[in-house]
Amino acid sequence: QVRLVESGGGVVQPGGSLTLSCAASGIDFSVFEMTWYRQPPGKRRELAASITKAATRNYADSVRGRFTISIDVAKNTVYLQMNSLKPEDTAVYYCNALKWDWGRRNEYWGQGTQVTVSS
Repeated sequence: QVRLVESGGGVVQPGGSLTLSCAASGIDFSVFEMTWYRQPPGKRRELAASITKAATRNYADSVRGRFTISIDVAKNTVYLQMNSLKPEDTAVYYCNALKWDWGRRNEYWGQGTQVTVSS
């Protein structure tokens, strides 16, 4: 059974840093693509960062150079290191796992963790 549990959110001042964690059970990272999405207040959910099963990383333009996505296979955990945070990074951050089986999309979501960047 797949389960994704995010943690590490909180309130931080502009320019600060946070590291989000996604504890992933029932996930084989060799077949799943892992993504951090975020949903700012009053806006649609958007991709922040992703890492493919081949370890290719992709970032939204708004976070490239400030955020880093990584996986610790031994700990079954996906991380999002966020530096130089801005007020516009305020959002609920969600962990997502995706794989394709014979053309069928298999997707899982965590419950989300709130990040607030404010002075």
